[in-house]
Amino acid sequence: MMKDILLVTLNSSYPHSSFGLRYLLANLGELQPRAEIMEFTIQRDPRDIAETLLKQKPKIIGLGVYIWNAQESLELVSLLKKISPETLVVLGGPEVSHEAEGNPICQIADFTIKGEADFLFYQFCKNYFENGVLPERKIIAGILPEIKEIKLPYDLYTDEDIQNRVIYVEVSRGCPYRCEYCLSSLDKSVRNFDVGQFLLEMEKLLNRGARQFKFIDRTFNLSPTTCTQILQFFLDRIHLGLFLHFEMVPDRLPVELRDLIKKFPDGALQFEIGIQTWNPVVARNVSRRNDYEKVRENFRFLASETGVHTHADLIVGLPGEDLQSFGKGFDTLAELRPNEIQVGILKRLKGAPIARHDKEFEMVYASNPPFQILRNKDVDFATLQVMNRFAKFWDLYANSGSFKHFVATLRDRATRREDQSFFWEFFEFNDFLSARYAQSYGISQLSLFESAYVYLQEKMGWPKEEAKALILQDYTLTGKIDLPKFLKDYVAKPKAPVAAEDAMKSAIPKRQQRHLAGKAETTSS
Repeated sequence: MMKDILLVTLNSSYPHSSFGLRYLLANLGELQPRAEIMEFTIQRDPRDIAETLLKQKPKIIGLGVYIWNAQESLELVSLLKKISPETLVVLGGPEVSHEAEGNPICQIADFTIKGEADFLFYQFCKNYFENGVLPERKIIAGILPEIKEIKLPYDLYTDEDIQNRVIYVEVSRGCPYRCEYCLSSLDKSVRNFDVGQFLLEMEKLLNRGARQFKFIDRTFNLSPTTCTQILQFFLDRIHLGLFLHFEMVPDRLPVELRDLIKKFPDGALQFEIGIQTWNPVVARNVSRRNDYEKVRENFRFLASETGVHTHADLIVGLPGEDLQSFGKGFDTLAELRPNEIQVGILKRLKGAPIARHDKEFEMVYASNPPFQILRNKDVDFATLQVMNRFAKFWDLYANSGSFKHFVATLRDRATRREDQSFFWEFFEFNDFLSARYAQSYGISQLSLFESAYVYLQEKMGWPKEEAKALILQDYTLTGKIDLPKFLKDYVAKPKAPVAAEDAMKSAIPKRQQRHLAGKAETTSS
């Protein structure tokens, strides 16, 4: 059945679902039967997407634009307006909510709604269909919606979504902090949904089979009362085999929260913890507040007393931080043993206050998405290119959980360096990989194993059989049975990985399961 309103976005990949579109549909009121969500991925040809959309003969296309789909969305909107100029194209999303007037996609589209559009999009459609009235200006802005009046969208997750895609949820919007690289720094306050109603919706999702929940709240643990209430809700149902992802403030883990976290089974919780920099001067430059001593204490607690999977973030290219400073911060964080360290390259998000540093720190960014830093006063272009590769290879080797013994070997070797730096130890491995591969993308896992094997021999001086034995330990953890050619003449029988209890890890993603398997193997040996 053809629909008058199509709610559209291009996701980065199929497993991701658009939370924002579901909010728009949930709040369309009486117009909801006339609307439909249509999600695509950025890999799809924009011409094919345009064909699919225009077959529906929609009167309005609402398009969600984000940093990861900005270029593809521009191509799509250009096609739509050339092929079907009578179809109204209305944009929304973070990428068009700031500096919209000079944004090419906003100039091509008919209208752009800035900020939270839960009610604004409904009002736009209502005015058009009932009265034939369109806004006088292309850029539409309004006050923030009263959060407790927003209709929750969780019923709009389909059975297919629940089985195959990430289920995003939120109990609050906004952030009290003013970190200048983040758009949340523009928020005036934190606004909370009704917790009781939210938990009723979570119960319905659980009853429908949802087992993984990704909270997008910027500061989930800001309110210990709300945080513990939600965690207790899921803990009471943990026997279902759940996986919960939260973004946490790094220096806020009060006793009541600690006591609750300790009760969750290994791997059921994942905390994304934004550190960004360990340099206090750089932190002040970007208005980042961290009590570093509390951060250290909290990481030690999480590593030693809980089964929480920790994912910590650092950013390369912040104003005032050179490579030496970043490396020192990386080492400090690595000593605290998070399960993953996400090395990110600074992006200049539209509207983010970090733009105020452009002149003083000579910040130069790419003109196209994702608008990464190209150079600044403290880090030149060549170094940032190296760190782009470092970030990718670190993710492939350390964060993936597939090379635990090899990465542990690098960590151990770092203790014998004069500087005792794990960062600079991996930096040397990164140089080796950069010479071996023309690019850091599209490399097979088998090739990565072989590169680690070669590095052990050629750069670290390991005997051939010892290098094979170590790589075989990691290779076995992947669950693969057939040995690659370079390991086939190794006759020792592989040791089977120790599995965590199946009932408790059923909803845990494979990447986190590999970390758990390595942890179990280490404990049992």
